[in-house]
Amino acid sequence: MDAREMKIKAAEAALTHVESGMRLGIGTGSTAEEFVRLLAEKVAGGFRVEGVPTSERTARLCVELGVPLKSLDELPELDLTVDGADEIDSSLRLVKGGGGALLREKIVAAASDRVIVIADESKLVETLGRFPLPIEVNPFGLVSTRIAIERKAARLGLTGGLTLRQSGDGEFTTDGGHYIIDASFGRIPDADALSNELNSIPGVVEHGLFLNMASLAIIAGPAGARTLQANR
Repeated sequence: MDAREMKIKAAEAALTHVESGMRLGIGTGSTAEEFVRLLAEKVAGGFRVEGVPTSERTARLCVELGVPLKSLDELPELDLTVDGADEIDSSLRLVKGGGGALLREKIVAAASDRVIVIADESKLVETLGRFPLPIEVNPFGLVSTRIAIERKAARLGLTGGLTLRQSGDGEFTTDGGHYIIDASFGRIPDADALSNELNSIPGVVEHGLFLNMASLAIIAGPAGARTLQANR
């Protein structure tokens, strides 16, 4: 089973949790896109759902495939969100934002009764941090914000490169008009402490630590998909 087949298996398992008539948050990324394709097939067969996309990229795919969409203002309370992740630990704490949609992903997840994370088993980690942590920042005062991130991280014993994400000939810009700094800490022993420190920096719009948000994770491997409950 190759990587795409594993993503499809995880998406298929997640789809069994979606009921007709649900208000559904729809994630961003390659695994979430497999979920959208499968969801579209059910919608074409008469399955009713109203989706709130977490990015313009996801919105375009949903429109192309015929998945009905609403804005979060139109559907401010959601039954379920299905989204991917860049890292998942045993407590279902996540690193997200590799696709650049972390702010909207977190807003949509927070508006949802349940969050199901879908991924292949390569995303499972003992300790978060192997994947560079995306930190969404305001372009104004970028240098000052970067210095503040370095200092806050150092207080927690975290070191590593802080790289401003690029796209083409310039800075990567999120759907909200912000930049992303990817922090290569390598290992984040105290994710809660880091989350609190980053939240205290005015120039940080949001970060990719999704703590205590996932209800369950569906992990696909060569033997098929399995479900993980939070170990908190």
